[in-house]
Amino acid sequence: MANHRVKKGTLKTSDKVSKKAGLPPGTPVHVGERKTERVRITVLDYDEAHYEFREVTQVEECFQYSDKPSTTWINIDGLHEVALIEQIGTHFGLHPLIIEDILNTRQRPKMDIFADYIFIVLKMHSYNAEERQIDTEQVSLVLGKNFVLSFQEREGDIFEPLRSRIGNSKGKVRKAGADYLFHSIIDSVIDNYFKVLEGIGEEIEDVEDSLIENPLPATVQKIHNLKRESLFLRKSVWPLREVIGNLEREESPLIKKATRIYIRDLYDHTIQVIDTVETYRDIISGMLDIYLSSVSNRMNEIMKVLTIYAVIFIPLTFIAGIYGMNFNTQNSPFNMPELNWYFGYPFALSLMAVIGIAMLIYFRRKKWL
Repeated sequence: MANHRVKKGTLKTSDKVSKKAGLPPGTPVHVGERKTERVRITVLDYDEAHYEFREVTQVEECFQYSDKPSTTWINIDGLHEVALIEQIGTHFGLHPLIIEDILNTRQRPKMDIFADYIFIVLKMHSYNAEERQIDTEQVSLVLGKNFVLSFQEREGDIFEPLRSRIGNSKGKVRKAGADYLFHSIIDSVIDNYFKVLEGIGEEIEDVEDSLIENPLPATVQKIHNLKRESLFLRKSVWPLREVIGNLEREESPLIKKATRIYIRDLYDHTIQVIDTVETYRDIISGMLDIYLSSVSNRMNEIMKVLTIYAVIFIPLTFIAGIYGMNFNTQNSPFNMPELNWYFGYPFALSLMAVIGIAMLIYFRRKKWL
């Protein structure tokens, strides 16, 4: 997966969609970042009694599986070799516009249904717990009569548990057809959203704790990052609800009636993800208000302490000012007689100490301190 916190949802100058400007519709052009050195093609072919997994070195080697009665999953890692992707798409009868969409990694989740295949674009997310980042890439899926094509931007994905289930003949997947495999791949993508949301939820809890205990300017940057993460997930999930809903309602001979109930379950999972994303967005939106309130409360506490000290020193300053006037008692009986006292200086200090302590006791009883 491509690691990014800042660059997700953005376009680099090297992979902008504008490179397609002026080209006729259906022109195959790779739009996106090159995330692998070579294109890797793997073939997973199986039925209830047979299992085969291999990596092919020549693209023509996977063409023989298009007409086999068994279920075949052909996965392509790497989209930068346009001619190879176009060759695969042409052999399996994909429309030029579909090939164009596969090569454009800036697609929003979408679905196109044709007479002999179904095409879906998804965003595959995973959470990097060590760096606290969301890793994402685009996955394009094509469901045919007895095959599924998956196009990814790079090697490494979240489908290893599914491959293990197929290899170990666990669950229903080996007994079902390509439509159930198609569902299982989408299910893996959606279920992994929950892991991403768990990671974001932990981040939100940490930021909330720091907001209450010790809000710092750096906390605002964390809130901003969380806001971008939630917005990015929302842009991926909301269109997916429409895609899964249309897939459930569409009457296609490629999807058996027994598989539709599982697709309905996918829709329920998508709604759960959307609800969680919206909840997190509301929490994150309120975090800035919490930050401002925490900073304001902290400032109020500081000002309260400073005010109390200022109030304590006001009478002390007054006393010091009175006895700092130094009028001569020999010239007038109304001048300060204390200036000639033997214990005048200790008396003034003691008076200041008594007033200060009395005010501190008063403030504590009032619970101002």
